[in-house]
Amino acid sequence: MSKKLTIGLFGFGVVGQGLYDIIRTKKLNIEIRKIAIKDPNKQRTLPAELFTTDRDEILEDPEINTVVELINDTEAAFEIASRALSTGKNVVSASKKMVALHLQELINLQREHGTSLLYEGAVCGSIPIIRNLEEYYDNELLHSISGIFNGSSNYILSKGFIENLDYDTALKQAQDLGFAETDPTMDVGGYDAKFKLVIAAAHAYGIVVKPEEVLNIGIQNLSAYDLQYAREKKLKIKLVPVAKELDDKHVALFVLPKFVNDTEFLYNVEYEYNGVTVQAAFADQQFFFGKGAGGHPTGSAVLSDIAALRYGYGYEYKKAHEKAQDLNFTNDVELNIYLRYEDEYLVQDLGFIHIHERFYSGDFKFVKGKINLKNLIIHQQRISDSKAFVAFADQLTGVSLATA
Repeated sequence: MSKKLTIGLFGFGVVGQGLYDIIRTKKLNIEIRKIAIKDPNKQRTLPAELFTTDRDEILEDPEINTVVELINDTEAAFEIASRALSTGKNVVSASKKMVALHLQELINLQREHGTSLLYEGAVCGSIPIIRNLEEYYDNELLHSISGIFNGSSNYILSKGFIENLDYDTALKQAQDLGFAETDPTMDVGGYDAKFKLVIAAAHAYGIVVKPEEVLNIGIQNLSAYDLQYAREKKLKIKLVPVAKELDDKHVALFVLPKFVNDTEFLYNVEYEYNGVTVQAAFADQQFFFGKGAGGHPTGSAVLSDIAALRYGYGYEYKKAHEKAQDLNFTNDVELNIYLRYEDEYLVQDLGFIHIHERFYSGDFKFVKGKINLKNLIIHQQRISDSKAFVAFADQLTGVSLATA
């Protein structure tokens, strides 16, 4: 029999309202007792006594046994989650940045206090990838996890490729629909996808990686030339985070735009949808698909976590126990990339190990070849400032460990 959950909810934005809408239509033995908000003067359709601006009213209420955290302030979210876990309350969060930045601390708090933190809604919206990594793949050797983890950037790329919109127009449409923030850097810069990748990798490989150590290059410098090149090659461009086990000692993580062909699952993932491909030793290749943006898709993932807490569910982090001493994160990886550039010295300084193709035509210059990921990290800011565009082009020979 499930236990009753009495919830203190932090945040009543798109996801919070989506969650509330879902809960009130179901009989789940769940009660939202109090909602913490920032602006008490904002007009709301719910009774005023349901809201508070004092976080302690929730955190110090002994009758509230579950905290649901859906706010945008990363450090405030961590304070809320850590205080709740430390005082016997379970927590559900959709804050991917907070979880990724503080993952090891949050794992330690759960172990120390016997509480549970669930965060399915933080990774890929409605796709239940964390639960699957925890349960279905818990004893499986995973070769790689990759996909489209950010619906905002995918929406922009779809608008450019399918509808021939320029980047700025596509971005404005994404912002008007609420898929992208006023400052879209988190989405289009690949930061959002990176935080999600770090979380997924902890469950897939048992490694906890600091986000600042993982390369993320986004789509801000995408041009019509890059889309033209993709069309001519019968490819599409997607922003793809990759976690790949290179051998029994090393795992690589990075986020880059990627050329995908029509034999890949990601080729047909368009607009605000997400897709995750898992390549496993025994289960082979499997694909998860669903909406990655919007209040109700993310709200459904949050509700799934809440419902699981009624039965005492918690992440076991099995692979972290089994493999933490065996697997290590590395950036010493050779990748095949496409670089569209203006600065000739950039090509030289990036230190291409082998060049497969070069092209010059007026303003459009590109090179395709093999490079060490560490050189991309060293010159990341320079790539951004020079308006160069980088894409992972694994159709050449794939990924290899540089030291192998």
